[in-house]
Amino acid sequence: MNNLRVAWLLPVAWFYWQPSLSEFARLFPNTTVFTGLFPGFAKGLEGTLYVEVVGKFRVVEIHRDDSSYGDNFTYLSPRIIGHLLKLRPQVIFSSSFGVWTIFALLLKPILWSRVIIAYEGSSPGVDYRNSALRLFVRRLMVLLSDAYVTNSQAGKEYLIDVLYARRDRVFLQPYEIPDEKTLPGSGESSGDLSSTQRPVFLFVGHVIPRKGLSILLQACASLQARGYINYTLLVVGDGSQQSELEAFCQEHGLNDRIRWIGRVSYDKIGNYFKSADIFVFPTMEDTWGVVTLEAMLLGKPILCSKGAGTSELVAHGENGYVFSPNDSNELADLMQKFLDNPESIEVMGERSQQIMAQYTPVAAAQCLAEVTELVMVG
Repeated sequence: MNNLRVAWLLPVAWFYWQPSLSEFARLFPNTTVFTGLFPGFAKGLEGTLYVEVVGKFRVVEIHRDDSSYGDNFTYLSPRIIGHLLKLRPQVIFSSSFGVWTIFALLLKPILWSRVIIAYEGSSPGVDYRNSALRLFVRRLMVLLSDAYVTNSQAGKEYLIDVLYARRDRVFLQPYEIPDEKTLPGSGESSGDLSSTQRPVFLFVGHVIPRKGLSILLQACASLQARGYINYTLLVVGDGSQQSELEAFCQEHGLNDRIRWIGRVSYDKIGNYFKSADIFVFPTMEDTWGVVTLEAMLLGKPILCSKGAGTSELVAHGENGYVFSPNDSNELADLMQKFLDNPESIEVMGERSQQIMAQYTPVAAAQCLAEVTELVMVG
């Protein structure tokens, strides 16, 4: 089995894909990753994968909505057809329901290959439950595929209940997960954080409505009204909403507690995870959200919106808390728990690491290998 030719079709071979795929390639050395955009190897994984960039990756916006994923089309080069015909993979993993998955399914009878759909996770902005045409196409793609893997329970339910995937061919296994060995953090952070008022809450992400930073800042304003001022919020990232939110902080007297770090390169961002005490992910919707897992891996308690797929890995009251999107008062109440009980930060952070111990690249690769072997035997 380990001599199988396996192709992975990924629109973007981003850093968080690489730890699991590198372990998978150990089990199946004849693995090729085809992608439209490759940012380079994560630190420590150089040369562990064979990656081919095919054409150019482009996202064409049909309808922009910064509060959701919006409606868009991902352009991927049709030249992938020639690459697949040349490689003749026996198993193809294809990400989600894009055009490359369609090409892989059309080539099945020519290549005699098995196709496995890797579905990141479910959220309102990408599920298209109200689009009869999109659902028809996706259901047809599911019918023609041989198996399916997904990071989240929500993704599994969507595949089975909405797209009518065979229950016994749907596998729930987080595969987009970080590895502490490759998690960046060796560079110097911007500015000195040693004198920062603790505890330090951390937000990492694009400063756009969908990521929910406005809810977090509203929660900070609520805390101030209650007399809680001894903490710091680090905001790592930038985006279209930043000026608006900076004005909100000015208006509500939050400037002494909010530090706008700005955009940070991936190889330095780990410093901020390590320097923070509590990680906050207030997103309106994210099909997954690897930043949550990066913080957990580094031993941080989590405040995570139910809008994130990774909220499923936060044990409420054990390694953090899960809250409703758009509810700034609930978030303020949960932040206050840490301010009132600072001793819980270390205890919950240790629990985060214990949870992540079961979600490793090795475990993900083993599940992906089992799915590969299953589809090959029929």
